[in-house]
Amino acid sequence: GTITAIEKEITNSTDFELVEIPNLHLSQGWMDPSVSFGEPGYEERETIENGLKLASKSGFTAVALQPNSNPVIDNQSQIRFVLDKARNQATTLYPIGALTRGSEGVDLAELFDMKNAGAIAFGDYKKALQNANLQKIALQYVQDFDGLVIAFCQDSSLKGSGIANEGIISTRLGLKGIPALAEELHVARNLFLLEYTGGKLHIPTISTQGSIKLIKEAKAKGLQVSCSVTVHNLVLIDEVLTGFDTRYKVSPPLREEATRKALIESVLDGTIDCITSDHNPLDIEHKKLEFDLAKDGTIGLESAFGALGTVLPLEVIIEKLTASRLIFSLELNKIAVGDKAEISLFTTTEDWTFTKESIQS
Repeated sequence: GTITAIEKEITNSTDFELVEIPNLHLSQGWMDPSVSFGEPGYEERETIENGLKLASKSGFTAVALQPNSNPVIDNQSQIRFVLDKARNQATTLYPIGALTRGSEGVDLAELFDMKNAGAIAFGDYKKALQNANLQKIALQYVQDFDGLVIAFCQDSSLKGSGIANEGIISTRLGLKGIPALAEELHVARNLFLLEYTGGKLHIPTISTQGSIKLIKEAKAKGLQVSCSVTVHNLVLIDEVLTGFDTRYKVSPPLREEATRKALIESVLDGTIDCITSDHNPLDIEHKKLEFDLAKDGTIGLESAFGALGTVLPLEVIIEKLTASRLIFSLELNKIAVGDKAEISLFTTTEDWTFTKESIQS
C-alpha cells in the first residue's frame, strides 16, 4: 500500500492492524542483490514462491534473482516466466539475465530483449568470462540501453581444481588452494576493459585485499564500478573448514582473518557498495559429500541481518542492505507520506541462535 499518514499517534482509523513489538525499528526496504531459487528446473532446491516468502520473513522487500536455473534465464520468455511466478508476493523479484547464452561464455545472450522484458542486469552466476573480447563487446553493447554488466571474477586456470583459500589452513588440511591472485587478475582485467569501453560494471562477491585496492583505484579514476561482498566472507574465516563441513564450501572461498578485517574496513569506508547473502540453496545430494566433490553454495537470507549485527554498526548494515537499488537503477522508496510502503521491520537487542529447526529454505 501507500503511506497515508506519519504521526506520533493515529486514532482516526479503525480498520488497521496494530503491530507492537518491544524495540521495533523500521527502515527503507532491504534488497539482496544476489539470490538463487532453483526454479525453473531445480525446484527441489527452492521454488520462487518459497524463496520470496523466506526473503520477506528475513526482512527483504526485494531480491535480485540469479539466472542459474535449468534452463538458464537467457531470453525474454524466461524473464517473463520468473516474473509471472513472483506475482502477489510481499517481496519483489528482479531478474538478472544471463550475459551469455546458456551461461556458457561463448555467445552473448538476448540482452536488449531481456532488458525490455524486465531484466535489471546481466551476468553469468559464479562463472567468470574467460574471453576478454566478449567481455569488452558486452560492456560496449549494453551502453545503448544503459545496461549493467555483472562480472564474477575468477581466473579458471589459476583456480584449477582448488577448493579452499590458498594458505596455512588449506595446506594443513591437504585441500587444494585457490590463490587470491585468481580473483585479482580478473578484477584488474575487467577494470582495464571498463576503462577502455566506458559503461557500468558490477563486480559481485569480492573476497581479497588486492581486489579492494584495485576497485578503490578504479573509483578514484572515476570509473562506474560497484562491488558487493557476501555476509559469510564478513563473518567467517577459513579456519571453520577444519571439520571439513561442506556447508562452509562457498565461491569465492572463505579467506583468512586479515582479509576478513580488510573487507569489513572496506564496507565502512565505502569501497564496497553493498552486501549480499548470496543465498544459494542446494539439495543434500550435492552438499553431503566429500569436501572436494560437494557443490559451492550456502543459504543465507534468514541469518543475514543477525550475522551482520555481530560485525557492523546498525546504520552501516541498513545502508549496505539498501544500496543495491541504486546500483541497479531502481527507485529507493523514502519513508514519507504518499510513498509506497516498502519498509523492513526489525529489532536490535535480542540474541538468537539459528538452528536447523529455524531453517525455512
